[in-house]
Amino acid sequence: MDSSLLNSLRQGGYILYVRHGDATVGEDLPNLDFNDCSTQRNLSEAGRRQAVQFGEELRSLQIPIQTPVLASPFCRTKETAALAFSQDQVQTDPFWVRVYKLNASLPPAEQQSTFKDLTSKLEALPSPKTNKVIIAHSFPQGMGLGEIPSLGTVVIKPRGRGNGFEVVGRFTLEELLNLN
Repeated sequence: MDSSLLNSLRQGGYILYVRHGDATVGEDLPNLDFNDCSTQRNLSEAGRRQAVQFGEELRSLQIPIQTPVLASPFCRTKETAALAFSQDQVQTDPFWVRVYKLNASLPPAEQQSTFKDLTSKLEALPSPKTNKVIIAHSFPQGMGLGEIPSLGTVVIKPRGRGNGFEVVGRFTLEELLNLN
């Protein structure tokens, strides 16, 4: 991340779309229950450390964050958000399950509907002088915001309702940690 993007983030007005931390090996079960973490992939110890580092680094860089932070209802996304920003600062948003489901073979109409709704979410402006954080999932290659590494961040400049958004940057956790 370059210094001009960092300075812009300190002024607020952006959305930080973040993929959850490293998850354990395995798969989400077909009978996945969002209230039962044993039915889904969860953060590994490395993923937990990453989430803590991510939150600490944003605070140390004085990047203002709008609360609550939004998270997909999966245990790994909620835990990433809670470790980075505090449990009481996390709000679950079921929309992000639809992004997760893009990795499955969805009918084109369902994909288009998801992307239309995604645009609506990403063009909404954050509270003044803050940045909105969404902790969710990577996208399939070539779709949406593309592939995102664990705790990778896509920086989005929303243009307001009906005006779309622009991706203005991307950074990995390592790049973020190397700013100090």
